[in-house]
Amino acid sequence: MSKIFTPTNQIRLTNVAIVRMKKGGKRFEIACYKNKVVSWRNNVEKDIDEVLQTHTVFTNVSKGQVANKEDLKKAFNTEDQTEICKQILAKGELQISDKERSSQIENQLKDIATIVSDMCINTETKRPFTVSMIESGLKQIHFGVNVNKNSKQQALEVIPLLKSCLTIERAQMRLKIEVGGGVKDVKRLKEKLIKCATSVETEEWSGGGLLMICLIDPGKYREIDELVRTETRGQGQLELLNLKEVTEGEEVLE
Repeated sequence: MSKIFTPTNQIRLTNVAIVRMKKGGKRFEIACYKNKVVSWRNNVEKDIDEVLQTHTVFTNVSKGQVANKEDLKKAFNTEDQTEICKQILAKGELQISDKERSSQIENQLKDIATIVSDMCINTETKRPFTVSMIESGLKQIHFGVNVNKNSKQQALEVIPLLKSCLTIERAQMRLKIEVGGGVKDVKRLKEKLIKCATSVETEEWSGGGLLMICLIDPGKYREIDELVRTETRGQGQLELLNLKEVTEGEEVLE
């Protein structure tokens, strides 16, 4: 039985996701495992070996044509193929079929809608919007999914845009802040805390100390935590009472 001769500069790969970059007037491609490229770009996947099918740079993955070392050195200023693969992974264009792209966009749109639904409430009812209602809103404002950005980042960016068609706001955190009377200038600290809060529900003074329950935007949590720790030198307490200001005892049905 005769042997099949395969040229040494050709590598055959199957079931592959291709990332392509043009640099120095030449095309370079790398072969990746499906669904791993986005995970790598979102810092979910950290192991490069789980992303790359081979640490080899190609001029054409489909034909198995390996890139010339001199061309790589000229374009990337290095012959380290793993390092070049990382550059292409970061800045290259993921090649997928129209059907795959459509499916990817549809799935990511639902992810974004789910995150928005979980993070926000209807300001009129104090209840969360259903995922389907958020999806409808996204389509109404003609939101375009960016497959190269993670879903949470896009969810945060789209919330202000949804206000044009939905009575939507970030769900508020309810915090309890306790500061003992031994802390210097508690009143000055209170004024700083009030500036960070959406509203103050309770304010009680006892022996020069303060107990305050307030609602805040989740984006202010770190700032308030830092304020309490630094201004009280560890003598203040911050407790998260609940993540959402929602109407209790009501379930949201899809």
